[in-house]
Amino acid sequence: MQRALRLLEAAGSHGDGAPAKQLAREAGLPLPTAYHLLRTLTHEGYLRREGGVFVLGAAAGRLAGGGLQQKRRSMILDSLAHFRDAVGAPVYFAVYREGEIEVVGVSDSPAGPACEEWADFRATGHAHAIGQCLLGQLDEKARKDHYDRHPVEGITPYTVRDLHALEQRIVSWERMQPVTESQEYALGTVCAAIPITAGDTAATMAISLPAHQQSRLPYAVDRLRSEVGALLSTLSFSISI
Repeated sequence: MQRALRLLEAAGSHGDGAPAKQLAREAGLPLPTAYHLLRTLTHEGYLRREGGVFVLGAAAGRLAGGGLQQKRRSMILDSLAHFRDAVGAPVYFAVYREGEIEVVGVSDSPAGPACEEWADFRATGHAHAIGQCLLGQLDEKARKDHYDRHPVEGITPYTVRDLHALEQRIVSWERMQPVTESQEYALGTVCAAIPITAGDTAATMAISLPAHQQSRLPYAVDRLRSEVGALLSTLSFSISI
């Protein structure tokens, strides 16, 4: 979230807008990361794209008055940073909201960078642990609706091969068990996600590791599960952020 705010600050300093490359440079972000965040900020209404440049959107004007909302986000990001340090890996929080996968927050470090979103997370939920974990919490009708809009297709040699194979995998899971995948979304990266109880909304907390550290994944998942209970009990966890 800090990276997104830096992009908003950079965009706000240009009354007539600025292109993605300039905003990435001013925010001190790699261009692929900046592109991902700019797409998200535009989708959420914080930015508008006009004639190849980004300008502040209507939602950005509400940030100043959103003290409670900002506090909730800050609490969640602080918690994600705590989990990142406890687990020793990048940590992600995501929900399934209004028919789409939404990554709410990510906390990583220079020593353990987050997986880059090289293919749209929303469209490739079948291929990563975050999406598979969220889909596994939906009923059959909701999953079918998702597949109709985002077909199952291979994006690496390791991606689940088809819809039938994915559904077989999902129905075989025990309730609330962790979901893991190895290089199905990004070559050289393994991921795990745990289901989160957040009211009536499907939610998940996830971690990623380089593939050569795959042996660390079970320990990291167990540590994350033990830590998440504290988040839910102390923050009165809300996805309305």
